[in-house]
Amino acid sequence: MSALPDFAAITPETIAPRLDALLAGRDAAAHAAKAATASFADTWLPVERADVAIDNFWSSVWHLHAVADTPELREAHARGEAVLTERGIAAQQDRAMFDALRALEVTPDFGSLDDADRVAVERSIRDRTLAGVALDEEARERFKAVATELSALQTEFASAVLDATDAWTLHVTDPARLAGLSEADRAMMAAAAKARDLQGWIVTLQQPSVVAVMTFAEDRDLRAQVYRAYGTRASDQGPDAGTFDNGPRIRRILELRHEAAALLGFPDPVARSLSTKMAPDIGEVLAFLRDLARRARPHAEAEIAELQAFAAEHLGIEDLQPWDVGFVGDRLKRHAHAIDQSVIKAYFPVDRVLAGWRDLLEQLFGITLTRRPEVATYHADAHYYDVADERGVFAGLYLDLHARPGKKGGAWMAPARPYLNDPQHPGIPVAYMVCNFAPAGGATPLLSHDDVTTLLHETGHCLHHLFTRVPRPDIAGTAGFEWDAIELPSQLMEDFAWEPSVLSAMSGHVETGAPLPRDLFERMLAARRFQSGMFLLRQIEFAMFDLLLHLGSHGDDPMAVIEAVRDEVAVVRPPAWHRFPHAFAHIFAGGYAAGYYSYLWAELLAADGFAAFAEAGTVDRATGDRLRETILSRGAVRPAIELFRAFRGRDPDPAAMLARHGLI
Repeated sequence: MSALPDFAAITPETIAPRLDALLAGRDAAAHAAKAATASFADTWLPVERADVAIDNFWSSVWHLHAVADTPELREAHARGEAVLTERGIAAQQDRAMFDALRALEVTPDFGSLDDADRVAVERSIRDRTLAGVALDEEARERFKAVATELSALQTEFASAVLDATDAWTLHVTDPARLAGLSEADRAMMAAAAKARDLQGWIVTLQQPSVVAVMTFAEDRDLRAQVYRAYGTRASDQGPDAGTFDNGPRIRRILELRHEAAALLGFPDPVARSLSTKMAPDIGEVLAFLRDLARRARPHAEAEIAELQAFAAEHLGIEDLQPWDVGFVGDRLKRHAHAIDQSVIKAYFPVDRVLAGWRDLLEQLFGITLTRRPEVATYHADAHYYDVADERGVFAGLYLDLHARPGKKGGAWMAPARPYLNDPQHPGIPVAYMVCNFAPAGGATPLLSHDDVTTLLHETGHCLHHLFTRVPRPDIAGTAGFEWDAIELPSQLMEDFAWEPSVLSAMSGHVETGAPLPRDLFERMLAARRFQSGMFLLRQIEFAMFDLLLHLGSHGDDPMAVIEAVRDEVAVVRPPAWHRFPHAFAHIFAGGYAAGYYSYLWAELLAADGFAAFAEAGTVDRATGDRLRETILSRGAVRPAIELFRAFRGRDPDPAAMLARHGLI
């Protein structure tokens, strides 16, 4: 059950029969459990084992779909996802199984079970209730139909974004158009052209290419062209207008989410979302966001005014546009702080970064990563590592860092295998860690400091999964953890990107091998909060858009909602044709629907959590061990706020987050 994925055996043709066999196994396990006596061993364990087998298989299929997609695999994944959703909802709505779990909950022996066993049962009863098991038969059937359609729409949404991203390219033959880009960025684009048997350079909508153009390209028309293509992906606007349009999907997704919430007795999808989160109600969340906006706005207004003045005086740009902001910001940072991002990137070749990253993990947690080249993966960019501490190998990690066609954009962690101490099926936890750094082909890939921060962010999520010692997979690691606290480990780890000893160990100039100079680090540190007000308002804009759209108080037109939010909080206004919502996969194809505020909510915990390391000298093994013991290994057996108190000895202090952004 817990063997590593056999990616070569997962083909579009084998997915359906394998999934059917696993689902039949779960049906048989559930049938036996419902007929058994009300004991944890007979009622819970057989179904859990069957669910783990399904999850193990489907996590591999989903991963291949995300990182090595083909039209055939996508079609097979979509069919399997529909079957899995329908059968999964049916299992969650199995009234006899629900009654068996409730009968188990009231047995005399239930209170004597381990905490993890009890909480797993209690969470399952709650989650089945939220899946409609307690509804009457007609409402249950409708809820199942809604969930099935939603799953298909969310998969289609993500596929449209991927297709739109891969569909657009710009063939550049005049090197003058790429003036300002680093040699490494031009080499990346030249490699993309060579892969297409073309001369010159290819600009794509993959993240490294977009960031390079928007930050460094002196050609204003090129920036505007890329900005328009990227900002209108999967929409009714832009160069591929209507081809991959997610607009109708967004409206239907919202309609179905409201219907699902209403069937369960919630006034809206936000209330349903908050029922399983830390935040008590929508009023408190909106008050939190608006308070942050109030604090950040003066800073953001000063920052945009400074950009406008600098653009006019030094760059001849009198009418600052959104496609100028990144470029002008980079030039202003160079001017004010003597910081050149291309100079910084030269100190972060990917191999040197990974060596320092491994050193940090050993210093903080006593763990080592050893590559296992004999473990088959799905692409030359992907590698498998054993993760070990003083007691031996306790986890595994797949690392896949570079952008390429057929791979979703962004960065993420996903479980590959859970921790199991089941005597019949023991197994170590295994995670996927995925980024989209500069492609591995061509010149040595160089990372930006933002890339280094992203690497550490995803590391936090991975550690949360890999360190778990909760034997119930549904509430282990990141599973079941309150969603508005899920970013605690990841955002805490980000702050190590600002520790001088850490950056020195993660750096080595691509030509000389010299570590990042102290004076350059000091300039980076001085510029850490550069445009932090603008950044924070942008995050608040995303979070409020998500909440207000799902509340339905501003209607179901995503563009009308986001414009209303921008009226309240934005200092940079995209053009009317911009279509940010149409590629906002976090809320329309991911787990952040009516919950994107979680990034900021969890930052309260993360900033104060990192302060514990700072108080102990920052790279401190004792504090790392305490974080591992009190939070990272505990899963969702206890509420996140209780775990935080166990780590910090008190409730979180919001001052750390405000200071992180320079607001106090």
